[in-house]
Amino acid sequence: MYSFHLLLRASPAALLLILCLQLGTTKAQEDTTSRQLMTMDLQMLQIDASEEATVVLEVSTGLRECMVIKAYLLSNTPIEGNFNYKFTSCLCNNYPRRFFWDLQTNSTVKITAVVDVIRELGICPDDWAVIPIKANRFSITKSLP
Repeated sequence: MYSFHLLLRASPAALLLILCLQLGTTKAQEDTTSRQLMTMDLQMLQIDASEEATVVLEVSTGLRECMVIKAYLLSNTPIEGNFNYKFTSCLCNNYPRRFFWDLQTNSTVKITAVVDVIRELGICPDDWAVIPIKANRFSITKSLP
């Protein structure tokens, strides 16, 4: 009977412990879902009237882990020059990346900046990089007047 009495006394403490654990788990789940996987900002800077422009892509992440990314541009019309350059880099949460492309066009062009999360060794320090489960390609589109 004495052991049964101790079990009833421990019950409120156990319930309090379970409640605290549940609240802590819920808070941890909220923190991981609020972080953004990838944030992209595409800017097009018109240099002069000769239709020469610079395209600037800024990429950042809210993840604590680094990831290897490949950034490139696509357009609805063919564009020559360094427009076709592909950049491979390590993206970490404390170090956003900026990529630049100079291009010339004499018409209105729709440009899409694409960032792929890839698996490649030797890009991130210590080769510690993650690959997202749900999405590994991100894009943003703007028109260059």
